[in-house]
Amino acid sequence: MKKLILCAALLPAALLFGQDKKAAPPPPLIVSLPGLSDGAPLPVKFSCSNAPSGVSPRIQWSNTPANTQSFAILLHDPEPHPKGSIYDITHWFIYNIPANVTELPEGVPNGDQPNGAKQMKGARGFAGYFGPCAPPGPNHHYTYQLFALDTKLDLGPDATRADAEKAMDGHILGSAEVIQLFHRTE
Repeated sequence: MKKLILCAALLPAALLFGQDKKAAPPPPLIVSLPGLSDGAPLPVKFSCSNAPSGVSPRIQWSNTPANTQSFAILLHDPEPHPKGSIYDITHWFIYNIPANVTELPEGVPNGDQPNGAKQMKGARGFAGYFGPCAPPGPNHHYTYQLFALDTKLDLGPDATRADAEKAMDGHILGSAEVIQLFHRTE
């Protein structure tokens, strides 16, 4: 009889400890360029050396945060260029990618997309992908950043990266990045 009482007395304490456990955090948002390793050289095919402006690589992501309404992808070169004080060049910004999308194919065409995604004008003045284009010399670190947003962005046709960053402020549910190295050889 004493054994039964002891077990009954321990049971509520065991249940209480189980209730104190916090749920594990969701896995982080992950982005990748299939077939390309993070921090590795970017093939010429995806650069400005592949006329006229390169081909965008295939981009995949997973672990979409809850309440995501859209995605945005920014490709930029944060390093200085020899032509004066040019820093952090925007090569591509595509936004309002639907929340149910988990990849972009290789070779995204310029302009608005059938799925509702839009592209902002970049450093070369057109709405589309402009591949990495660092001059001969040391590699530049081209950063492909993915943002999961709790909204869609309302940007005009002449919006700048600063406009996009302001519109995203307070709406980023998660972000991830992959870096590729590139410099022209000619």
